[in-house]
Amino acid sequence: MPGIKVREGDAFDEAYRRFKKQTDRNLVVTECRARRFFESKTEKRKKQKISAKKKVLKRLYMLRRYESRL
Repeated sequence: MPGIKVREGDAFDEAYRRFKKQTDRNLVVTECRARRFFESKTEKRKKQKISAKKKVLKRLYMLRRYESRL
């Protein structure tokens, strides 16, 4: 769990900014959003398949775009 030590003379804004960076790095917010509702195994597999297809299509698009410049 992220936590920060507030130094003497630190403004609230600086401490809040450091805390927010730590939560972003540790993916706390995204994990909470993912666990907000129950997701069955089949739904998880569907999402994984969709994301895998998107990655492949993106790679193909980038390759074709790069080849057209040659």
